[in-house]
Amino acid sequence: MTAPEEIFVGTSRKPDDSIEAKQFLKLKYANRHGLITGATGTGKTVTLQILAEGFSNAGVPVFCADVKGDLSGIAAMGEAKDFLLKRAETIGLDPYEFQEFPAIFWDLLGEKGHPIRTTISEMGPLLLSRLMDCSDSQEGVINIAFRIADEEGLLLLDLKDFRALLSNMSERSKELSHKYGSVNRQSIGAIQRKLLVLEQQRADLFFGEPALRIADIMRTTPDGRGAINVLAADQLMMNPRLYATFLLWLLSELFEELPEVGDSDRPRLVFFFDEAHLLFDEAPKILVERVEQVVRLIRSKGVGVFFVTQNPLDVPETVLSQLGNRIQHALRAYTPREQRAVKTAADTFRPNPDFDSFKVITQLGVGEALVSTLEKKGVPGIVQRTLIRPPSSRLGPLEDGERADVVRQSPIMGQYDETLDRDSAFEMLARRAQEEARAEEEARRREEEEERREEEEERRERERERSARSQWRLPDYDDDDGYSGRRRSSRSSKSRSRRSSGRRRSYKRQTVTEAAVKSVVRSVSTQLGRAIARGILGGIKRGF
Repeated sequence: MTAPEEIFVGTSRKPDDSIEAKQFLKLKYANRHGLITGATGTGKTVTLQILAEGFSNAGVPVFCADVKGDLSGIAAMGEAKDFLLKRAETIGLDPYEFQEFPAIFWDLLGEKGHPIRTTISEMGPLLLSRLMDCSDSQEGVINIAFRIADEEGLLLLDLKDFRALLSNMSERSKELSHKYGSVNRQSIGAIQRKLLVLEQQRADLFFGEPALRIADIMRTTPDGRGAINVLAADQLMMNPRLYATFLLWLLSELFEELPEVGDSDRPRLVFFFDEAHLLFDEAPKILVERVEQVVRLIRSKGVGVFFVTQNPLDVPETVLSQLGNRIQHALRAYTPREQRAVKTAADTFRPNPDFDSFKVITQLGVGEALVSTLEKKGVPGIVQRTLIRPPSSRLGPLEDGERADVVRQSPIMGQYDETLDRDSAFEMLARRAQEEARAEEEARRREEEEERREEEEERRERERERSARSQWRLPDYDDDDGYSGRRRSSRSSKSRSRRSSGRRRSYKRQTVTEAAVKSVVRSVSTQLGRAIARGILGGIKRGF
């Protein structure tokens, strides 16, 4: 029977197949992380299942991905089958009790469990760039977009918010390039096309609100058992990049939100990362460094991480070296790469003088594994060839109706089912565009009004000028013949037109009073000149 401080994994065997000793995973060292590896069909999923059961019974919540749909049976009572009973008898599991466990089903697509979402802001530029497989220049634009959102108070919640921000950046590309560096419209266009691809893969369902609260995956039942959170990933695996990015995001959120707890007698949460090779395939160096950092530091937050994959070579050496608890199922060794994988797995174990780990790995049967867990002071135990214990819950998937019943009875029922659409970047930028359009329309209207006023003032000025000319205009005189009142009719209409045009131009510079005064002056001057001339001529006549 499993003690509260440890999880019963199985029973080790001697080279002659006799039972030697029970193997346990000590809860105190479960946050030192672990690795479960083995070829397809060797029993990795069952090992994950019995570890999740053990953590739950110890009061530790679990989060795991159900890649093939088999883990859903953990929510149902196990069934007494002959091969299970025989395995229990062989390893000395007495009594072998069947049990159902508190499970919460999640699904990014919202079909087989509660919807699970996050926001664009919480995802961050690094993981978002990884999700869309962006180039360096495109990643730079995404970083600038997040910077602008922070500075301008724009909430990035879902894909339409991010798309609206990118469109705004494209319109302001010259302005933004002066401030942040090159904001290339071609890069923005490429990112927008990749957003369309994400939508076609239904990734838009993952971004939005209400976002997942970390507390909801760290629940315990009234009887003290930890909830087992099962992510439906069978459909999600059609988009493996989204699957890996989501799990890395969740791991990063745990690292950022949980407080430091140091060493404790058991972890606060255990995180199983199935198909872990998807996380590292073609991953840029900065992303691998991020994973290494999170795995190294999240231990102090009380979180244990177990990577589940087929080949130990799938995990970078920098991460592999931090995984203290190891369960190695059978591997094939036909190709040079497979042989390197077997050698890598064998070399990571503390040697057992009773057998050669390299040979045994290729000889292990289904449900059998090499097990090495951390012992006192965190020292790796000697590797043991172990028969893995049978699960207490159902071995195999739930029926659709059974799954639906579990979802309806979930403690978080109704909290994530309806999507929220808060006022965010999409709405803010739409209002900003409307305000700018109204401001432009108002400026244009004022300009047109000003032009109309100027035209009206000019019209009135011309009317005043014409009125003044009609009131003060004097007849033209011929200075040569002295004939008064005779109009000069010899000028052509074209000349009169030019003179009239010139006169109008000069009148623009004169007021009505000025024009009147000048006319009077000219009249008086003319009359005075004539009087003087008559006086002179009269004097001459008298002289004769």
